[in-house]
Amino acid sequence: MNIVCLDLEGVLVPEIWIAFAKATGIPELERTTRDEPDYDKLMKYRLDILKEHGLGLKEIQDTIATIDPMPGAKEFLDELRSLTQVIIISDTFSQFATPLMKKLGWPTIFCNTLEVASDGTITGFKMRCEKSKLTTVKALQSIGYETIASGDSFNDLGMILASKAGFLFKSTDQIKADYPQLPAFETYDELLAAIKGALD
Repeated sequence: MNIVCLDLEGVLVPEIWIAFAKATGIPELERTTRDEPDYDKLMKYRLDILKEHGLGLKEIQDTIATIDPMPGAKEFLDELRSLTQVIIISDTFSQFATPLMKKLGWPTIFCNTLEVASDGTITGFKMRCEKSKLTTVKALQSIGYETIASGDSFNDLGMILASKAGFLFKSTDQIKADYPQLPAFETYDELLAAIKGALD
């Protein structure tokens, strides 16, 4: 049994924090997992900036409402789901992901949760589990699945390297240079062909 594990942001939808940085004019919020491998450190940095500017969940959700999947993402996902099981494994949060899942046709997503005060202030975040992407892939393997994984950032490398086939998608030049053994693709057609090859 195969199961495909995909990252969300940068693979199927644009980066939420980059969109929010542009909407608010706060360039510091453009920092993502492509730039900072330590997710805990990155989120604390983001929450400090939100607090400093008096921004909360509603403002971020207003930006997310304007975000559409990347061109071709839904069609890619639909075709992939007709071939095999697919799970999106993301370090985003359920409060961010739900409207995007609707636009992608409600695929299964495993993600984290924000802690939000009654006034909408984001006070913290709860990770689903330690090293969530790698842990999830290993758990799937432990119940008989062979995993095929793809993502674009530092936090995807664990699940990509632990899978029977793993691919970089729209990744950075630095990550591609650091991991030359990983096939790197820029289009959904290329990624779909590679996944199909790994399913055989």
